[in-house]
Amino acid sequence: MKHSIYIKNNRSEKKLPDKVKTEAWTEAIFHWLFSIGEDYTDYDLFLKKEAQLWSELTELLDNVLTDNESRFEMANLFFGKLETIHTQLEADLEAVFNFDPAAKSVSEVLIAYPGFFAITVYRLAHELWKNKVPILPRIMTEFVHSKTGIDIHPGAKIGERFFIDHGTGIVIGETSVIGNDVKIYQGVTLGALTVSKDKAAVKRHPTIGNNVTLYANATILGGNTIIGDNAVIGGNVWITQSIPAKSLVYHKSEIIIKSKAEFPEPLNFVI
Repeated sequence: MKHSIYIKNNRSEKKLPDKVKTEAWTEAIFHWLFSIGEDYTDYDLFLKKEAQLWSELTELLDNVLTDNESRFEMANLFFGKLETIHTQLEADLEAVFNFDPAAKSVSEVLIAYPGFFAITVYRLAHELWKNKVPILPRIMTEFVHSKTGIDIHPGAKIGERFFIDHGTGIVIGETSVIGNDVKIYQGVTLGALTVSKDKAAVKRHPTIGNNVTLYANATILGGNTIIGDNAVIGGNVWITQSIPAKSLVYHKSEIIIKSKAEFPEPLNFVI
């Protein structure tokens, strides 16, 4: 009699996708897309690398698609969209460079900014997600999550010229909708209110309008929550209802400064 653990582990006819290979492919296509790290001035080398990435994608798709023939169609569809995605990413790149005074060059943003890496992989994964490719888009975005601390679900819909500053701790849920020219700082959460599993297909995450700025550690929750165009959401706020366009929302806290002489010396101790 076969061991029950073995039977349960092999209940699927398809193999699980190779996580390590998927992550390596994600890193490689990022470098290829922007001609990083190799002498892509040689056009033949560029085309050779493209063919290699296409072939590797078909292998990854073979583990998640039930129809073996569809992996070639899906790979062709994906690579056919890369020029459009690249144009989007060039606009994202310029937006970061133009807005961030710390950015000394577009190349610096491309190589050194975790936010741009996260946006790039999201846009690639989102293309696969739209075409109902299972598992692979999640592996791609979770790879970015592990590297940068930025968690963007591939199902989210994000507009043009998206800017993530610093990025650590950002969470953007599956049904989030983000407009054009949005700026998001570290620690922002676009999350869901409590939803039962049977309502997973319902919109659970907020909608962010155009030209909105979300400052550090703002938490915005709920599928019916809409942040209007041109709004500014200050740091550390908690929002579960819609905000009108052109609003300024901020958390008011009191900071008290007193003379140190009014208090006794603190105890000094060592553990």
